[in-house]
Amino acid sequence: MRHFLTTENWSRTELEALLDDARRLKRTPRSRDLEGRSIALVFFNPSLRTRTSFEIGAADLGAHAVVLEPGRGAWPIAFEPGVVMDGEEEEHVTEVARVLSRYADLIAVRAFPKFRDWSVDREDRVIKAFAAHATVPVINMETITHPCQELALMLAIQERLGAPDKKRFVLTWTYHPKPLNTAVANSALLIATKFGMDVTLLCPTPEYVLDARYLEAGRAAAAASGGSLTVSHDIEASYRGADVVYAKSWGALPYFGRWEEELPIRQQYRHFMVDEAKMALTPNALFSHCLPVRRNVKVTDGVLDSPASMAIDEAENRLHVQKAILLALLAPQP
Repeated sequence: MRHFLTTENWSRTELEALLDDARRLKRTPRSRDLEGRSIALVFFNPSLRTRTSFEIGAADLGAHAVVLEPGRGAWPIAFEPGVVMDGEEEEHVTEVARVLSRYADLIAVRAFPKFRDWSVDREDRVIKAFAAHATVPVINMETITHPCQELALMLAIQERLGAPDKKRFVLTWTYHPKPLNTAVANSALLIATKFGMDVTLLCPTPEYVLDARYLEAGRAAAAASGGSLTVSHDIEASYRGADVVYAKSWGALPYFGRWEEELPIRQQYRHFMVDEAKMALTPNALFSHCLPVRRNVKVTDGVLDSPASMAIDEAENRLHVQKAILLALLAPQP
């Protein structure tokens, strides 16, 4: 039994196979390959694309998906081992994962960090607890990484550019009025380096650099794939020569849990928004974002609605790559 929690422990060859299957499923979307199978989708956080694409994807393959929202239509769940459950939680993940494993053939989980203590959140305890206690495959629908989004992005890049190796990929921080999860940024860095791209992480100051774990993983992946990873705080230098500009906002990790202290700092960097002037520095680079996106805060209308934008393509690809993952984890092996 294998889980899909992060792409770190999947080889490029394995991920390429998933992308090849996603392309096939894009051409021929419906089959009965998973007829009679059931999938439990556990959402601790809101969702539009993830929930829709997983539910429809399961149906396209003949499977049945059940959506559970702990605390809203399902009991609140405790996760700490040895916890005295005298608070709001009514049941423990130990039982939840094991019971769902008796009902469903696969469990998928979406659980954002608590945004109080990064030293705790970086351990990714919720998804790991499900994986530890489940007796069926578990998929990460976004925690502190977003591996399904990674594959959707890489499929969109390949559709537009062909082989991604040695293409210049700029992962740029953008302003947002709230400090957001680092998951998509972590994942974009992981997949771009694993697929041999020359990656620049562009952010305002060293305080906005991503967790060292992902920088180290990215550097290791780049060394193995022939790509590179550079951290920059220079907007113009980063955009020049870029083939892909990928925008995302995230909170500064040193201020994790102290957002009111970060707010006046991040407000100085509204100019990191992706606009026509910055894109003009590139040789007709592609633009993308994972969505949802705040127009004219993260990116201008002109860039988002331009032919260079592949944000909608990337969003569509969530459906196809997730179906490929479901098949890889559930389809009978020859």
